[in-house]
Amino acid sequence: MYHTSERPLFIEMLRTETREYADRTRKAGQFGRIPDEEPARKLFSIHTGNEWMQLEKDTPKPNMLFGELWHQGELCILFADTNVGKSVLAVQIGNCLARREQMPPFGCEAPQVNVVYIDFELSGPQFHARYTHNDVTYDFAKGFYRAAFNPAADLPLDYKNYDEFMNGAIEYAIAKTGAGVVIIDNITCLRSGTERASQAMPLMKHLKALKTKLNLSILVLAHTPKRNPSRPITRNDLQGSKMLINFADSAFAIGESSHYHDLRYLKQIKQRATGVVYGEDNVVLFRITKPLNFLKYEFVGYAHERGHLYRKTAPDMQLLAGQITDLAAQGLSQRQISAKLDIALGTVNKYLNREE
Repeated sequence: MYHTSERPLFIEMLRTETREYADRTRKAGQFGRIPDEEPARKLFSIHTGNEWMQLEKDTPKPNMLFGELWHQGELCILFADTNVGKSVLAVQIGNCLARREQMPPFGCEAPQVNVVYIDFELSGPQFHARYTHNDVTYDFAKGFYRAAFNPAADLPLDYKNYDEFMNGAIEYAIAKTGAGVVIIDNITCLRSGTERASQAMPLMKHLKALKTKLNLSILVLAHTPKRNPSRPITRNDLQGSKMLINFADSAFAIGESSHYHDLRYLKQIKQRATGVVYGEDNVVLFRITKPLNFLKYEFVGYAHERGHLYRKTAPDMQLLAGQITDLAAQGLSQRQISAKLDIALGTVNKYLNREE
């Protein structure tokens, strides 16, 4: 009885699977027959591995714009916490490139280039004050342009949405200035919701397409969320979707020294054109100074990142132990405590086992 009652169902399952397989095969065959004029053929350039080696053998290596941290033709992300000095550094980099000057200790191999700095952060008076001393203003390079955001601008009728309007405005700024380098301060002003892949991926794809279309080098500034100052900076500290850094060619970060509050350090986070030069064992130290009328990063030396991370004192450890115990008493799991306090799971386990 068991076999006869189940046989029709079994046979029907086989028939269904056969029909589905036939449908998949038929559709695959249809999609596989793409005529030469099909627009989709333009999406990929297809060659053998050896052909690629021949095509690219004479392609010159990209020139350094900002040492090994940013190369010509790259879409690069610079990220840091609020009020650490991202804008100060970005303006200094842009002015050096427009003047064809090196910013010690980083090399610059690229020729002079016009730079447009798209500023969503500072007002005109704030920018003026930053580069003025006793009514004497700083003389920027002639090829350095600043594009100030106008929040009162209305969406024109011939644009579908604000994102399209913003894209058009950026292209206009590039065309008007003849810029080969674009610095955007900051990425959250370009597109809301960058913490979601659905927003971050189209934005980064557009920037990469713009870079390729106009032969640009692009530096985009971004924030870090609240982070544990006792931990080294990693790619996970970039605020927003992982798509942001996945689509970037390179990335570096600014860290604030926990022991010398006037010091900042730069750390290499992602690179494709070079090896890791400025990793955690060789971060670059700077001090923000304002000699006369130019606020800038002044090179100090090199150090291990560990020497500038926050080190917990005995009272800190006692406070942490109390917090862990209280949260455990509230019924939180070790993993939930780890996430809430932004500490390692092993640290939670160690303290709770000590209590036992």
